[in-house]
Amino acid sequence: MRQIRLRSPWAVDALVAVVVQAAMTIPFVVPRAADVPPATWATYAVTTLQVLPLLWRTRAPLGSLLAATAVGFGYLTMHGPGQPLPYPHLVGVFTVAARGGVWQRRATLALALPVTAVAAAVRADSAREYLFAFFLFGMVYALGVLTRTRQAYTEAVEARAAELERARVVEAERAAERERARIAREMHDVLSHAVSLMMVQAEAGPLVVRSDPARAEAAFDAIAGAGREAMVQLRRMLGVLQDPPGTVRPPGAASRSPQPTLDGLEDLVREVRRTGLAVRLDVEGTAQPLASDAQVTVYRVVQEALTNVLKHADDARDVSVRLVWEAAETAEGRRLVVTVENDGTGAPAALAGTGSSRGLIGIRERAVAHGGTAEFGPGPEGRGFRVAVEMPVVISSPAEVGG
Repeated sequence: MRQIRLRSPWAVDALVAVVVQAAMTIPFVVPRAADVPPATWATYAVTTLQVLPLLWRTRAPLGSLLAATAVGFGYLTMHGPGQPLPYPHLVGVFTVAARGGVWQRRATLALALPVTAVAAAVRADSAREYLFAFFLFGMVYALGVLTRTRQAYTEAVEARAAELERARVVEAERAAERERARIAREMHDVLSHAVSLMMVQAEAGPLVVRSDPARAEAAFDAIAGAGREAMVQLRRMLGVLQDPPGTVRPPGAASRSPQPTLDGLEDLVREVRRTGLAVRLDVEGTAQPLASDAQVTVYRVVQEALTNVLKHADDARDVSVRLVWEAAETAEGRRLVVTVENDGTGAPAALAGTGSSRGLIGIRERAVAHGGTAEFGPGPEGRGFRVAVEMPVVISSPAEVGG
């Protein structure tokens, strides 16, 4: 019915008019007593005139009610069959109460007392008739008010639902954007690191292929190893992307998402040492069971910083990777400081003024995501380059520890 009303108000009003006309026709088709004047076409035509204003009830509620009421008084003066109920007037009162404006409802209430009293007096001047007429008017008007209230509530709920749906769509778009940025950071870190290692080894291999075949073979092995590791990481990330939304992997199944940990820093440093850089890893303080996502961040920060050394730090020979676990009185106050320094003369393009460094941007984004900070600049005494990330220590949950 709501769809019909929205598409064609005329159709609903016409249907209501037909139903009311059918109800008012019943007294004309049932047999009448012999001492009662017969029903005439003239009186039946007057009932039709009462019903016709209902065709405009939704567009002119008060005007339709007044027109039906005026014709109804004319019908009372004729000798037509008595109607059990004043159907057109009841429909008109309901429509005003449900759809009319404030001034239309006030006018209807103001006219209700005298008009209802006159109609009851004309029909049968008795207390029973007065009581029934006012009770009927009050009930129909109250039903219209309840309908208007319910409609307003329904519209408010629909508007709220539409607003929530719009907010859900916006949040989904933001989540997708954040996920795209996360995947871009992961792919950049993995590919940039692997490609940098392969480039350094590929450049060194031809130089020693004749003078030092063993070193050349090691360089080519390093290239192959970096390529294989990059492929493994890419397969994991592509596996995550190919999983349908809401996919839950069974217990014990190998995770396909790249989740390096702090334990992998030794292997990372060892891999970079194969390029000829003297990289050392120092850990100070008491290590804590860091949350898995925080461990990924620390690993990626160190990986990107070492990649920048390979790509930008000209003549760098020594690289220092330090993890400092700062103690505090409360668990919430503990912080982890990650520092990567080199003694070269180059710097990432963003700091050299020649371009942009997506890697440094990714480092800062990762640190901020964990409530930390990231600083970049020259190393001690203005030589080399220094990357420093400070972040609060978030202790891993029992589930992460057990997994």
